Amino acid sequence: MTSDQKVGQAGVGRLGLCSGCTFFPDYLNSRRCTPGDACIRAHSGRQIDRFLRANPELSSNYLNDIFWERRAIAVRYVAVDAVFALKSDPDEVVRRVVAMRLPVENLISMAKDPDREVRLSVAARLPEAQLVQLIDDPDYLIRATVARRLPHGQLAKLAKDSEREVRKVVASRLPPFALHLLANDQEPEVRALVASRALPGLAAAMLQDKEWWVRLAAVENAPAEFLPQLVNDAEIEVRQAAQERLTELNTQ
Repeated sequence: MTSDQKVGQAGVGRLGLCSGCTFFPDYLNSRRCTPGDACIRAHSGRQIDRFLRANPELSSNYLNDIFWERRAIAVRYVAVDAVFALKSDPDEVVRRVVAMRLPVENLISMAKDPDREVRLSVAARLPEAQLVQLIDDPDYLIRATVARRLPHGQLAKLAKDSEREVRKVVASRLPPFALHLLANDQEPEVRALVASRALPGLAAAMLQDKEWWVRLAAVENAPAEFLPQLVNDAEIEVRQAAQERLTELNTQ
């Protein structure tokens, strides 16, 4: 870069946020920042991120910055050891980034964070052995995330959850021999999931369900001797499914 080009860039910088900046003009002249594109003083997350991405060694300087977004972006680029100091940051967005970067062995300390998104990050990353500590979280999305990750042997603890969506996750993951725990669930959507995965004996019992789509889901798993009773079912889709399966079984 020629001296004339440097002077020209400096002139542009003085007209904007570069005025009074401790990095001016060195960073501007060395293209480590760009006014309007990569600038630590801007109130633009995009510009701050581009600046710290290019200069990660400066990130720790902004962990106590008055601007929450500058702190949140700085957390992305600092060394992991420096992340711990912001676990209790007053801004939830900062804490969300912390929860994404904190070592998994330290995540449990954020399991009671007041912000749902922080707890979601914790639930998504927490070691399986510690997930049981979140099964009583007040937010069903957290409990649903836990249900997707819990070891099969602990899923039964969520079979009576108050939220249908959580029980649906449980119904989709419980080992077939344990599906009876949800066979009489109050929600037909849950029972249909159970019927679609049930062992033959449970599937046969669910052919009597009052909801037709539960009976329909049970058709595929029920023993053949129970299917003729459905050829006169009140719902045409159930009758057709039963007849199709009987035909298939008779041709084998």
